[in-house]
Amino acid sequence: MSGRYLLDTNVIIALFAKDSAVHARMAEAKEIFVSCIAIGELYFGACKSTRFHENIARIDDFVLNNSILPCNPDIAKRYGKIKNDLKAKGQPIPENDIWIAAIAQHYSLILVTNDAHFNSIDDIAVEKW
Repeated sequence: MSGRYLLDTNVIIALFAKDSAVHARMAEAKEIFVSCIAIGELYFGACKSTRFHENIARIDDFVLNNSILPCNPDIAKRYGKIKNDLKAKGQPIPENDIWIAAIAQHYSLILVTNDAHFNSIDDIAVEKW
């Protein structure tokens, strides 16, 4: 594969939890990217946590030290197609995950996730670390 990866939110959380397997795989990766959607999910989790300030600071630092990919009209078009395809298959997945998949498709990145539902999406490479 390309060695270019997009981290799903659950993998970033594992990274924050100092998961040694995730850290080892990241050290071997050619390039690592994060979607703006995953960052939003992290901030949401921080906002409802009891360690609000600590978690916000951790995310802020993570954002400064990583390549964050935004959405654009082409990604929105991919989102629409993925969502329609999933609906036709009768396999809906969470909205944010459709956006993350569209970003992975757009940039031809391998999506690293612990969520099996991404396997329902065509034209996306998925790995579990």
